[in-house]
Order: sequence, then structure tokens, then C-alpha cells
Amino acid sequence: MFEDWQSMLERDKFADAVLICTPDQLHKEPAVAFAKEGYHILLEKPMATTAEDCVAIVEACIQSGVMLSVGHVLRYDPLIRKIKELIDAGAIGDIIHIQHLEPVGYYHFAHSFVRGNWRNEAESSFALLAKSCHDIDLIHHWVGDRRCVKVSSFGSVSHFQKKHKPTGASDRCLDCPIEEKCPYSARKIYLNSVKRGHTGWPVSVICPSSSPDVESVTEALRTGPYGRCVYECDNDVCSNQIVNMEFAGGVTAAFSMVAFTEELCRRKTTIYGSKGELSYDGNEIRVFDFLTQRSETQRAIQHTVVGKANRTFSMAGHAAADYHLIHAFISAVANNDPSLIRSGPEETLLSHLLVFEAERSRLEGRVVYCEDRKPS
Repeated sequence: MFEDWQSMLERDKFADAVLICTPDQLHKEPAVAFAKEGYHILLEKPMATTAEDCVAIVEACIQSGVMLSVGHVLRYDPLIRKIKELIDAGAIGDIIHIQHLEPVGYYHFAHSFVRGNWRNEAESSFALLAKSCHDIDLIHHWVGDRRCVKVSSFGSVSHFQKKHKPTGASDRCLDCPIEEKCPYSARKIYLNSVKRGHTGWPVSVICPSSSPDVESVTEALRTGPYGRCVYECDNDVCSNQIVNMEFAGGVTAAFSMVAFTEELCRRKTTIYGSKGELSYDGNEIRVFDFLTQRSETQRAIQHTVVGKANRTFSMAGHAAADYHLIHAFISAVANNDPSLIRSGPEETLLSHLLVFEAERSRLEGRVVYCEDRKPS
């Protein structure tokens, strides 16, 4: 048992790999330190909260000869992988434009980015990095070896501000006389959920030291951050943001992240090619061929995994991708084969750097011309 990661390094190397799942701002130090000691690393996304720290992590892993896998879990989603295969096989010809949407979900955003751990940039990171580095990475992955040459971005904190607080609203939802009329009510999101028997996410997050029940959730909402009025929080991360990109050869891409949606992180993508159009709604892929004027559809399939005591688990979407991410990393380490990792150091670094350039564009209000930066 170790109290912290530093005490692990006081011992001689005793494992092949480590999983680094510390808070976003605490990634660089352990990643660099374990790389130098010869540990292969599975690092939660984002890699780090500054471009310089991301570069330092990748350089340490390359120089130490260890494998680095970053938790871009969507890369391992079977349907996402199929999209890349179809593109590479020429199913829609040359890519002309990509349009990609991430609908965060109204209560998900209120939970994580208004009341929760990722609400404040000084304590975590900006929203495009914390939430949407997945999406910029996917776009970067789909366009292949084309370098992004310029980027622009716009976004802001919308609605979740004190000036939008309804007249008569209290600072906490449990004491609020107009709570019933608020879609972001903590009572609705957490307490009513546990009363219906739902104790998973997001209810489980607000009671980390005990099993969620009516009493523990009520106490958490009375005293903790998740019971606050969404118009009285210290949130400062964007609730809506767009990113426009131009890649070498004239390929363009447009990404939108928006908090105020019914659907929860069910991404939607359309890729326009010279010979066809590919659309993806989180559940199926549809390819329309301009020549034949016919379309073909592929749907997500359930993956069955056999666990302990021969118990079987059916998975699809994010859950299946989580499994494949871990399986690929373990297999890569066991077989000393970094090609099994779909989110390795160099390409992941480039997509992270693109995220930082996009945020710089938003903050400076101008088009940013991207540097050709590679790890040494």
C-alpha cells in the first residue's frame, strides 16, 4: 500500500506499467518520473493542462523507450474504428469537409462543469481540453497525416451566470422556493434519482465516502458543492464553443460543443467526400455513394465479454471502448508491441497541441496559424 505516487518510486521497479489517473493538473510529474524509471504508461486524458507539459511527457516516454497510451477512449469504439477504415478504403473518396457535434447534455454540464470538478479553469482546465479533446483528436485522426495549418474558435460561458438567476431563487436548491421550475435543480438531478433507486452516475459522485441513499444525498446537497444554485457557482469554462480548422490540402473541419442538449454525449458526425457522404449518429454509420446513389448502414453491435466465474457482460458504445482501451494497452505491454495502442504519443500530442491553439484563438480573437511542432 502506498500513500502517494512518490513513495512508489522509492522502491526498485516492481511492475511493467502504471495507470495515471490523477487530476488533470497532476499528470506531468508522475508521468515523467515513471517513464524515466522504465514503466509503460496509460495516462488519463487530457495528457496535461499546458502544451509544454504535454511535450515533456511525450519526450520523456520516447527518450526512455516506454510505451505511452492516452485515454482517448473513443479511438477504441468499434464504430469509430470502422469510420477510419471506411475513409482509408476510399468509401467516400477524398475528404473535403468534416462536421462534428458534441452534445454534452444539459444536466451533465450542470453536474460536471458548473457545480463539479471541471467547472473552473484554475482548478482543472478549460472545457475544450477537459471535455472535447476527444473530439479534436477524432477529427485529427480521421484526416490522416494532413497537418492542421490554421484554426479559429469562438465560445463563452452562456446562461450559467449570476445575472440569469431567477428572481426569488435561493443559493441552494433544497431551500429554493422556485426549484420546481428549474431544469437544473439539484433536487431533480440527484435526490429524485436516488428516490427512484438510481444510485449510479451522477448520484454516486456526490457521496464519495458512502453509498448513496436519501439521507446521504440530502446531506451532500445541503453542505456540498452539488447542492448549489447553478447561477451562484464559480464556474468559468465555456458552455458552448466552436472550432474551425483547415488542414493541408484544403480539407476543412468544423466542431461544435454545446451544453444545452437533450442527448448526453451522443456525438454526431458528417464527413463529406469527393465520392460520397458518411454520417454517424453514435449508433450507426451510413455511407451514401454518389455514383450508385445508394446507401449502406452499419450499426453498433453488442460485445460479450466473459469475466470472473464465467459471468458474461454485454457492452456497446463507451463501455465497449473502455474495455478495448484497457485490453489494447495490456496486450501491447505483454507482447512488447506498441502498434496495438491506437492513441500513442506522437499523434496524441499533435491533437492536444491543436486544442491549445484553438483555445488561444478563442482568447485572442484571431485566426491562429499552427506551428509544425514534433517531440524531439
